[in-house]
Amino acid sequence: MRYADRDGNIYEEENGQDRLLHWMYTTMAGRASLKILIRPWVSKLGGAFLSSPISKCLIKGFVKNNHIDMSEYEKKNYKSYNEFFSRKIKEGKRPFPEDKTILGSPCDCKVSVYPIEEKTSFVVKDTRYTLDSLIRNRKIARHFQGGYAVILRLTVDDYHRYCYFDDGIKSENHRIDGVYHTVNPIANDHVKIYKENTREYTLMKTKHFGDALQMEVGALMVGKIVNHDGAGSMRRGIEKGYFQFGGSTIILLLEKDKVEIREELLERTKNQCETKIRQGEMIGKALV
Repeated sequence: MRYADRDGNIYEEENGQDRLLHWMYTTMAGRASLKILIRPWVSKLGGAFLSSPISKCLIKGFVKNNHIDMSEYEKKNYKSYNEFFSRKIKEGKRPFPEDKTILGSPCDCKVSVYPIEEKTSFVVKDTRYTLDSLIRNRKIARHFQGGYAVILRLTVDDYHRYCYFDDGIKSENHRIDGVYHTVNPIANDHVKIYKENTREYTLMKTKHFGDALQMEVGALMVGKIVNHDGAGSMRRGIEKGYFQFGGSTIILLLEKDKVEIREELLERTKNQCETKIRQGEMIGKALV
């Protein structure tokens, strides 16, 4: 995988998750095992184990292998791996800029940004899909033509809680059922991943960035997407929800002529390079 770190340095990295997925998608034995793993009962069984006290034994090795700085997180005696995975960051560790016209990321992630053009599909690490197939609502998809699709990919080492990126009003959460599957881009040559994942989206009328849509996409072995609020008001920086175990993705759809995206994010996306970013850090700026 090609990444740009927070200082703009470009490098390649392959972790254990990448290697496992490469085996699962490029070998006969791996693909055979995948057919079993994507079944709903397997996901439920895995989720039950990861929520049990027995799973606590996995925490220490995970922290070490993924170089997680636990001093950033609230001190707690975790009762299960899932409780650890959805751990909370200490207050003040993910601040938003004082300038409210800056669009800050709603999560820790690896980000790519794509212009939304008429009658085109989007390539996310070699996976092609349309807004219509993603949202299953043509009217909403048309509303965001000419704007941007911001793909925020979380991996297992990221902070898996996410927040609202602006003040405003939001709709109910709309759920689209699917088969739990991986969102790791190494799978993309073999599976149309976004058409298979369970996802939830909400429509937003924001104070500074016009209309927006935020979608959470579940991944293989994620027990569920946990969104706290239904329809109502939202406040910038307040927690919107969290994922349970697994790498996951958040997608933001932004209206035309409402946000100026950081130019380097657009250029890196063209070169198939994701940019590491933390919750609250700048994705773009409101056009006024």
